[in-house]
Amino acid sequence: MAFLFFSLVVLLLLSVLVWWYVHVPWDMPRELPRIPIYVSLIGLWSNMGQDETYARWLKDPLEKKGAVIIWFAGRWSVLVTRPKYLTDMFKNEDLYAKAGSQVKIPWSVIASLVGDNVINTHDNWKLYTSIVKPGMQKRDFDTGPIIAKSRKFVDVLLEAQDVAGKANGVIVNQYIQRYAIDVMGESFLDLDFQCLDRPHVRIEQLQTIIKRTLFKPLYFNFPVLDKYPWLFRSRERAFQIMKEFDDTLYHMVRTNPRKQTREKGRVDSEKVAHALEEALESGKITDRQFRSNLKITFLTAHENTQQLLNITFWELGKSQEIQNRLRAEVLACGTSTATAEVVNRLPYLTSVIFELLRLYPPVSQLINRVTLQPALLGGEISIPARTWVGWNAYGVQIDTQVWGPTAAEFRPERWGRTVEEMQAKFRRETVRGAYIPFNAHTRKCLGQGFALLEMKIVLFELVRRVRWVVHPGYKLKLTSGGILAPLGCRAIFSEVSPEAQKEL
Repeated sequence: MAFLFFSLVVLLLLSVLVWWYVHVPWDMPRELPRIPIYVSLIGLWSNMGQDETYARWLKDPLEKKGAVIIWFAGRWSVLVTRPKYLTDMFKNEDLYAKAGSQVKIPWSVIASLVGDNVINTHDNWKLYTSIVKPGMQKRDFDTGPIIAKSRKFVDVLLEAQDVAGKANGVIVNQYIQRYAIDVMGESFLDLDFQCLDRPHVRIEQLQTIIKRTLFKPLYFNFPVLDKYPWLFRSRERAFQIMKEFDDTLYHMVRTNPRKQTREKGRVDSEKVAHALEEALESGKITDRQFRSNLKITFLTAHENTQQLLNITFWELGKSQEIQNRLRAEVLACGTSTATAEVVNRLPYLTSVIFELLRLYPPVSQLINRVTLQPALLGGEISIPARTWVGWNAYGVQIDTQVWGPTAAEFRPERWGRTVEEMQAKFRRETVRGAYIPFNAHTRKCLGQGFALLEMKIVLFELVRRVRWVVHPGYKLKLTSGGILAPLGCRAIFSEVSPEAQKEL
């Protein structure tokens, strides 16, 4: 009898503890719909893609109210899609302050990976920006490495197709990741990782492991479990992987032989790694801050391109009319060298990339802002202090109330006819909060211009040299969480002959 009583008390205490942990705080906005907690945990028992989850549980309440309360990374937060609310949040940095995992869940695996960096910080943002911005926003980026790596990328795809055989096609993601890391390394870190030349480079292998590790539904939604790695061996291993990545990247940059050339003044000192090293050596930043900003440069400067290329193979592989029109534009430009001047004047190429970013924003959802005091979001929704607030780019960018009845369709022509019209629309929609693949306003992505240029160059090289179709056995399945991307996209490639190029 005593044992039964004791068991009931323990069960009651555990129930109270669980309720306390997952209950919606009383001061959260009562007028907002509350998304059931199981929606955030759906990946534990289902392989539903983010698009499917959004359509089933988030679309209607978000389009009706413009914001919802959702469980994200271990707490209830406010998720926003209405442009009016988004612009209010983006413009008021001192009210809706950036605060990443290093503030929200500082003990977690993801916090050990990213640390305090230029993207997630509030207090140190101006300092970090002054250091890394010159290397990310050059007026005349050296496109030579991007062109060379893009050509090598096409060579590797054709070689992989020969090995696989035409009937099988190629699973593209592994080659895209190796390409994206190589370009990032050359352009920002003054390192040639040679991932395209050597398929088992450790830093690239670590990236694959990290991406599998970060977004596991149980630990992502209950990060408190990361406090007890001795209970969960997989988390102990996850912390080890994050440290290995940290130490490996740090060692590669700090012992880079090209550093000696730079010190003699023969290498552009505005590369991000150079600027970070100079800031470290002059005492502007600590060793920990150096490592965090080095890692976030590595991660973000390749991830957007990687996932955008992933979806490009799907979208253009199933839309041969769009692929052929793009190829005709590229082949008609009169050169085979994709300089910035050449690609930036191609309107259809520009519109295709803008539309890919609209329908498939790589960072589809992010909740990394916190209210520093009570706020009235958009002048309408009362949000208490210390509430986490974020956005869903996928939601606002497929909303028919924002983009019209064809919002869910891939239509590059919606951007206009000339490059100037397209760029103007890009800026206009970003400012009004309707188009946020790179965030917006003061905290928009510093590498936005580079990412667009890289995509233009690699897509120029792809359509100039190869045709591809989606393998008939592949059905689109998007990731269930984290980065928005297709899983296991398989394409069949064939080379565009010189004769065919002349005919086009």
